[in-house]
Amino acid sequence: MIELSDSQRAQYFQRSYTSVDGLWFMKVEEKYDFDTALDLDRNVWKVLPKIQARTLIKLGNLGRGLETLREALETKLDLEGYKFSIEKGNGKREFTIYVTECPWNNLMKSSQRKHLAEKVGETICTEEYPVWASEFGEHIDFSLEGMLCGGAQCCIMKFVETI
Repeated sequence: MIELSDSQRAQYFQRSYTSVDGLWFMKVEEKYDFDTALDLDRNVWKVLPKIQARTLIKLGNLGRGLETLREALETKLDLEGYKFSIEKGNGKREFTIYVTECPWNNLMKSSQRKHLAEKVGETICTEEYPVWASEFGEHIDFSLEGMLCGGAQCCIMKFVETI
């Protein structure tokens, strides 16, 4: 057996995770068409964030609320290889994530599919992150105020607790 460090194991699983997502999408697209593949992918991203959030809640022994959502998303983005910063808003009822490098956008560029990136990003991110918010509280709203794949300098994702 090959002895791998924890970092190498994580790299292996991250590479597998991103590859299977892209391969699945492209195979569905080949058999049907881009819009069908994107619609099916959107449905996957209605469920996967629930699994991810619940896993981090269990592993981190987290409760619910805006602060734990911030911690979980910080962990998720770090594990998935994003470059980002997080700013708390005026008071404790909001935070904003600024993504300056997105591994999914990078994959779209490197696979010569940049022309599709904005449509994919808009569809998937607007599906994924509200699910994350709902796992931490029913009164947390999400808005996407900028997208790298849409030509912005960064993705701007805002989470606001409404009660």
